Formats: sequence, structure tokens, C-alpha cells
Amino acid sequence: MSGKTGRGNRIEAEIEKSREESNWKKVVELAEHLKARNQPGLETLANFLIGEGKLESYLEENPPIEANIPRAKTGLADARRYLLMCIGEPAKKLEVSLDALLLLSKLEYAMGDYEGALGRLTSAGLDQLTEKALPTRSLRIIAESYAIKGLCSEKIPLPNNSKYQRADKADKMIRCFELAGDLTLLYLQEQDKLRSTPSTHSLHSLPSASTTGSNSPLPPNGVENKKIGVILETALQRAPILHMKAGYVDKAITRYRNMLSAVESTATQHLRLTLARQLAEVLLRGCSEHSYSAPNKDEKSRSSSSLKAAESPWKPQKYTGTNLFVPKNINEEIILLLLISEAMAVREAVLSQSPEFKNARVHAYDNATAVYDLLCISLARRKQHQILIEVFERAMKFSHEATHVWQQFALALMCGRKNARALLVLQEVHRILPSEPHYCLLAAKICFQQLGKIEEGLEWVDKALKSSEERVSMLAARCHLFHGLGLTLEAHHAQRHADSHALRQKALESFVRSQQLDSSDHLVEFYLALHYAHSRLLVEATHHVKLALYLRSEHPHSLHLLILLLSAQKEYEEALELTEAALAEYPENLHLLYVRASLEEAVHGGEVALLTARHMLSLWQNLYKEQLMGEISDVQSQFNANHDSYSIFNMSDKDTTSVHAESVAASRVEQALSEVASSLSSYQPKPGPQQAWLLQIQIWLLTAQLYLKTDQVNEAAQCIQEASSIFPMSHHIMFMKGLLHEKKNEFHDAQTCYQNALAINPYHIKSLRHLNNINVHTYTCMISAYTTTLDALNIQYLHQNDLNIHALNLDPLNQPWSGLLTQGQSVPHAAFITRGHATWQFSGGRERVT
Repeated sequence: MSGKTGRGNRIEAEIEKSREESNWKKVVELAEHLKARNQPGLETLANFLIGEGKLESYLEENPPIEANIPRAKTGLADARRYLLMCIGEPAKKLEVSLDALLLLSKLEYAMGDYEGALGRLTSAGLDQLTEKALPTRSLRIIAESYAIKGLCSEKIPLPNNSKYQRADKADKMIRCFELAGDLTLLYLQEQDKLRSTPSTHSLHSLPSASTTGSNSPLPPNGVENKKIGVILETALQRAPILHMKAGYVDKAITRYRNMLSAVESTATQHLRLTLARQLAEVLLRGCSEHSYSAPNKDEKSRSSSSLKAAESPWKPQKYTGTNLFVPKNINEEIILLLLISEAMAVREAVLSQSPEFKNARVHAYDNATAVYDLLCISLARRKQHQILIEVFERAMKFSHEATHVWQQFALALMCGRKNARALLVLQEVHRILPSEPHYCLLAAKICFQQLGKIEEGLEWVDKALKSSEERVSMLAARCHLFHGLGLTLEAHHAQRHADSHALRQKALESFVRSQQLDSSDHLVEFYLALHYAHSRLLVEATHHVKLALYLRSEHPHSLHLLILLLSAQKEYEEALELTEAALAEYPENLHLLYVRASLEEAVHGGEVALLTARHMLSLWQNLYKEQLMGEISDVQSQFNANHDSYSIFNMSDKDTTSVHAESVAASRVEQALSEVASSLSSYQPKPGPQQAWLLQIQIWLLTAQLYLKTDQVNEAAQCIQEASSIFPMSHHIMFMKGLLHEKKNEFHDAQTCYQNALAINPYHIKSLRHLNNINVHTYTCMISAYTTTLDALNIQYLHQNDLNIHALNLDPLNQPWSGLLTQGQSVPHAAFITRGHATWQFSGGRERVT
């Protein structure tokens, strides 16, 4: 007899173990053996086990969703019959009646009988259950029961749809889903303990982003994720959604945090990716910095109630410790959540390209791209482009032919100023999507504006034009506009005037064609105005820039151009008035302030303009000083610095435009000279983004120029010294030093400074012009002194060999100098005229150059 009892105990132990492991086939086999023993009470227990096994095994293959309801009505009939046998008085004595009622509610929910399912739960007394420690299988049954109660309540409409009833119903559903979620997390944690899964209960079990991309074709936890079931997975995600529907975003955020702070289990690794992404999305869309409450503040505010909750046996275990990172603001929490989600998404990526893994590959890719889109929104707002680039670099291993990721990668590289790499990625995008013209235009923009590759940029424009003509794209007008821009830049490089004129005519034709295709594009009118301005057709340029402002009144570049056109027509007061109006809209626009200082100097004098220059320096401090002193990367603040400095460099000198090849060469020469200077002297480049420092140089040089015009030479010298301490090898600084020496009548030193500036940038127009003026002034003084000497010596050497000078055509501008000498004057044998490096010696009536 004792042998039979021991055998029965072993069968029951195997049954419990199989139930915990969800091995339902074995549960049914063992229940059949148990039923065959014909002992009192075992038959009811066996029927319950058979009904449970048939129900669970069927739902594993056919999840309880609406599409499977017709099939479930017939497929679950056998399981229903067995479970109905376990709800009478004999079953109550064996304590299987409660579980049978709960499983019957699950069965009827799968069959679409929502009211019947709620009735079973009411009969079971679900709301009156005591919170106590339970076996893992019972935890799952009760968790599913609360989830089913909430799901059925959503399906059944209210008899009287009043506001009070709706609120009461929503509160009850939220409570059901929250209880179901807590019990689910606790059940999964207990399951991991039973299986003794190593290191899944600590934060260190999360693999880092560097250990991503396993060689397995499927995600590592794909099997485990299925065991959570559709009902429980829905319950976990449903409570915060209902909170948001009711307008309680803060409660939804708190619920997400509670679930994510629970100790991770094997089966929740995939689900945590979804929850973390959803919480990040809620924080991005539904929470502002003013209404944000940090997680630690939430814990303090709920300290009194959380103590009781922590002691509840139905609450999951949470991470605790002193070294846990807690976000202090909304930006930290969003980026932390998204980076964790990205690490998990990359880890679960399917690398195999085999057709049998297509569905898994698409599912993993969709999860990853959803995270990447949120990362783009969050990081781009804060100019964290370098982090975004690193994220997309990790995504490349599973993004074969995935156009969306490649497109985002290219845009991130462009924003991060990685222009050469961005061009290579855009080439790949064009290979994948040859019929999309806008990526060709982006590539052309990089070539024109950043790399100075005008011919390659025009090739990209031709590809865009071809694609737009084939598809009749709305971008055709913009393609012609880019074509005109490329031709304009090419015309600037042309050495012959005829070639430049021909290219500008072709550019004008492209602009006009773009205008015909899209007459509402303000950029077309703007570039037409710019074209006419370069051609000195100021009336036509003014007409088109006014059209551009009519189409888009807030376009700052059109305002800037109109101001310059007014000043070119000597309408300084009108230009200054327009500048003040533009600055009212853009008070921190440094290049508009630069123009205002120049106009104020012309209208009100240099003292008024100096006030604007000082304001520009203080504004620069406010905009960039904190960024330069802070521990941030170059890319973070380079965006603003590039935008402002680009405009100032352009308006101060046309030869400093970044897309011009000569200015690119000049910047490289300056950089090389600076490196040599830093190695040979104590000069060290300023820390932080160099574009911001170059912008400050321009402000110092403007201030120095205004001081020179107001005869404040010492102050101008101090400004130049400040600029030299930042970047001593700039040709702009060399030129300003030349102006300073010229103001002091130190013409030789001024000539040296201008020559140094031209040695760095031979196309610097202002240096060429001032060097020419100094040469003309020097030669005029020499010739005047020479004619005085001739008058004195003519008496003494009147009868010696004479040289009749009728014309000396030595002027660089080919203007005759004969008017400076009297016809018939004699030049002695020893007379010399020095010009540059050549010396003209007149001797014995003959001249020769040495």
C-alpha cells in the first residue's frame, strides 16, 4: 500500500512540475494515468487537469484573438466539457473549483462570450481573493483572470453611458490591468527562479551595444517571449494607455516606470523594449520640462503608500541599491530609455537573410526603426549628432538594402558635419532608390556648399533632373534652381570673362525655368535677385527680392539682400530702417547686426556704430561662451556657429565664401600656418568649436575698423591684438594690420601686411586694392621728387648726353606717366627709378631693366 502511495505522490509531483513548465501534453498523459487509478476524488482532479491541458495547448497554437473566435467555438468544446465537470461540490472539497471557474472564464473569452466570462469571474469571487503567496501556476491563472476581466469590460458597452459610469468603469479596468501586470511580472520572476537562470536578475545582465548582432538567425529570446501569452502582454501595456485616455499622463508615466523598475526576467526582455520605447514617446509628446517630475521625486511623494505596496506578496521585486542611475531631467530620461531600447533592438536583430526568417527579420527591423525615429527626434533637437551617428553605425549590420536607415544615416552625417561620409552614404541611397531626386539634391548641396566640388555637384543635379522628368516630380523646379546655382558657382571660377558670362547666362535660364515651373517658390526669386545683383542690375534685383519677401516675408536672407541693395543705391537711411525692422524679428542675428554697424557708420558716424559692435561682442558671449567653456563636443555647438559665421564671412567679402575653391585653399593654408606656429611658439588654438572663434574674430575686426575710421588708433590696435590671439594666421587679420599701418602712414609695413595676406589668399580683393593704392602713392611721391631733382640738375648737366622722355608707360593700370614730366627734360646718367623688384637704369640715352 505504501508503494502505491509513493507512486501517486511521484505522479502528482510530475504533474505539478509539468504545469509549471507548461508541458501540457505530458500533463494530459499523467492525468489519464491518474484517472485510471479509480480512487475517490482523483477523477475530478484528473478531469480538471485534462481540461486545463487541452485548453492551454489549444491556445498556444491559436491565440485568443478576435480572428480565432469562430475556430475556438468548436476547438475548445472538449476542454469546456472537462472543466464543467469540476465546478460542483466535489470539486470544491478538492480545491479545484476556483481554478476551474477562472479557466472557464479564459475559455469563454477565447470563444467571444465576454458576458459569460465575467459571470464566471464573479462566481469565482475574483475581487474577494486575499493577497497571499501562491504557486507560480496559480499566479498566472489569477493574473490572466484579472486581465480577462479588464478586456471583457472594455468589450461590453454600458447600459447607461453616463459620465460617472464611464469614469467608474475606467477606474475598475485600470485596477484590473495593473493587478494583472504586477502578477505577471511576479510570475515571470518566479519562473526564472525555478529554472535558476543565471544573471537575469541584475542590471549587469543587459548586454551592451558592443555585444550586439549575434550570428544566430533568430533573436536569442524568441521562444521565451512567446510564453508570456497575448492576454498578459496586452494587460501589461493596457493600463498606461487607459491612464492617458483619461487624461492622466503623469499616472501613465508612473505606471511605465513601475514596470520598468521591476527586476528583469527572461521572458520580459523583449517586452521591456516596447515599454521603454512607449515611455520615451510619452515623455516626448505628452510631457513638458515644466510639468516633468523625476523618478526619485515620484518615489518620495508616494513613500507612505509604497511601503505597504512593497510588502504585498502580489508585487514584483524591484531593483534597489545605492549605485543606480536616476535621471534628473526629462532629457536624460528620454535619451536613457531610447539608448537602452536601441541596445535591446540591436541585440535582437536578425542577421540571416534566408527566406524562412523573413518575418522575424521584418519584425526586429520594425522595432529597431521605431526606436531610431524617436532617437532622431530627441537627439537632433539637442544637436547630439555624434551620438546619432554612432547609433546608425551600429544599425548598418542589419540594415541591408533598408532605405529608411540609410536615409537617416545620411541626414545624421550631414548634421554632424561629416560631409565626405554623408556623400558616400547618399551614393548608396541613390543606388537603392535611383528614382528619388531629393537625395541627389542633398548630395549636390554637399558638393556645392561644403566640399567645393562644383562639377560633381552638377552631375548630381543632372541625375536629379533626369529622375524628376521621368516621374514628373514636384521637385523639378528645385532641380533647375540647383542647376542654376551650380552654374553660378562655376562661373565664379572661370578665368576668362567670356566663359564666366556664358555660364551666368545659362544659370539665368535655369532660374527662369525654375520660376516657370513653380512661381510660388521664394528661393527662386531670391536667387534671381542675387544673380541680378552680381550683374549690377540693381533695379531688377530689387524687384525680385521684393517678390521673394512677398512670398515669404520672414526669410532672413531676402531681408539681408534687400538691405544690401538699398545700401548699394546709396539709400543708407532706408537700409538702416529696414535693418532695425529685421532685427526686431531676429534680435540675435549677428550678420544683421554687422550690417547695421556698417550702415550706422555711414549715417550716424563711427561712435554710434561702435555701440552696435560692442553689443555684438556681448551677444557672442551670451550665445557661445557657455558652450565653449562647457564640456561639450564640437558638433553640438557648431551648427549655430556655422550659420552665423557663414553669413558674416559672405557679406564682408565675396572671396571668403566657403564654396569657393580659392577660399577653401586659403583656409587650408591658414590651418597649416597655425599648426606650424603652434609648434614653433607658445600659440595654442582655442578650445571648442573653431567656427565660433572665427565669428568672434570678425567682430573684433569690425570693431577695429570702426576705431580706425574714428581715428582711435590705439583702441584699433588692441582689437587686432585680441583677434590675433585667437587665430594669428588669418588673412583678414593681416589685412587689418595693413590698414592700421596705413593709418599711421607706415606704408612699407602696410605693404608687407597686404602681401602677407595675399600670400595666404591671393584672391582677397581688399588686400589687392589697398596694395595697389600704396604702390600708386609711393610711385607718385617718387616721380614728384624725381622731377624736382631734374629741375635742379638740368642746369649743371645741360650740355651732357640727354634722354628725351616723352612717355613712361609704367603704371599697372596702363595710364601714361608722361604728364608727370615735362617734354624735353633731360635725365642724367646716374638717375634711377625703382619699381618693385625691377630697376630701370637710364644711361647714355638708352634704358635697360636690371
